[in-house]
Amino acid sequence: MSWQEFIARHQVGDVIEGVVTEQMPFGAFVESEGCTGLAHGHSWPVGTRVSVKILAIDPEKQRFSLDAA
Repeated sequence: MSWQEFIARHQVGDVIEGVVTEQMPFGAFVESEGCTGLAHGHSWPVGTRVSVKILAIDPEKQRFSLDAA
């Protein structure tokens, strides 16, 4: 799914399913439907399937912020 399709289907407050693709000191990157967002302050092992809530969408930078659902 493209970035444009993703933001057309989802909005702030939606809970989505994703897989942790990378863990950094500041949070975890979660991939869902071909797009990746950052869950600040969360630590999950890479490969873990998680439910996350969309906190913010930045269309200009093509990124979104997440939190544990």
